Amino acid sequence: MKAPALYWHFKDKQALLDEMATEMMRRMAEDFPAAPAADWREVVTGAMRALRGHLLRYRDGAKVFSGTHYTDLSYAAPLEAFLRTLVEAGFTPGAAARAWFTVYSYTIGYVIEEQAPGPERGEGGYDLAARAERLAAYPLAAAAGEEMFTGHDRGFEAGLAAVVAGVGATLVTAGE
Repeated sequence: MKAPALYWHFKDKQALLDEMATEMMRRMAEDFPAAPAADWREVVTGAMRALRGHLLRYRDGAKVFSGTHYTDLSYAAPLEAFLRTLVEAGFTPGAAARAWFTVYSYTIGYVIEEQAPGPERGEGGYDLAARAERLAAYPLAAAAGEEMFTGHDRGFEAGLAAVVAGVGATLVTAGE
């Protein structure tokens, strides 16, 4: 399909991206559990794992998803269920929204970086040996490349655990 045909259906690029993100959300919403787990940490962690998995199915999925506005309400029922789980766990409605947006933002940002060209993808991304050589005078920064640019599954899980623990330590107000 060529740009003129697309713009017959969408007023601009942002409208096209909004519809693409909405379609991605529709597909994700089909996979959300009908009754989330009882523990809010399991709910949030499971939802972010699912979000990451879905975003990774699409080329630049996180970039497409980021900063868009849904064109329908396909996101509303799953979001309501997740927020309700947080409120029932002792979060205020505002803290529940902040908690959700915090873990969501972590996930989107992580996947944007994960989908960037890198050594595993063979797209002219980071050559870790060359990077380490350039950073020889900065041994910690040189060694950090291995952690930052490889082992994405492990890195995502470690970061997600840290974010969820931080949310629990700072935003939940009662009923642990």
